[in-house]
Amino acid sequence: MTSRLGLVGCFIVIVALVLKGSSAATYTVGDELTWTTPPGGEIAYSTWARSKSFNIGDVIVFNWTGTHDVAEVAKENYDNCTDTAIGSIQTTSPANFTLTTNATRYFICTISSHCEVGQKVTIGIGSDFWNSASSLKYGALSAVLSTIAISFLTFF
Repeated sequence: MTSRLGLVGCFIVIVALVLKGSSAATYTVGDELTWTTPPGGEIAYSTWARSKSFNIGDVIVFNWTGTHDVAEVAKENYDNCTDTAIGSIQTTSPANFTLTTNATRYFICTISSHCEVGQKVTIGIGSDFWNSASSLKYGALSAVLSTIAISFLTFF
């Protein structure tokens, strides 16, 4: 009986850790760089985005000083730096966007040639976008939880 209770307690702790790990996060685009025309071009924001693991419910915050804005655009408009926004162009900092689906999102600055010099960012959501290690982490966690659940059910 004691080993069953220990197994139940272990299962509860693991489930609690998984649920805690799934809470929404807030990301400031570019971290200390903020939202600006990046030195070195587009690589600054693509490197920043690749270092994150975005999930549904996360909030992406664009902070800037000076003359900038942020527009969510379609991929073609992102690639061509065309300022046809999906929705309105945000002109006041900070501008927040909540990730509500697994869709890839594209953001640009529409001021002057800011997009052309690299002030744009792609936000990829889901395990198959930037970080295959992320999918392995959650896949392994799922396997562990399944094994524990099966072991738990076999004891009862």
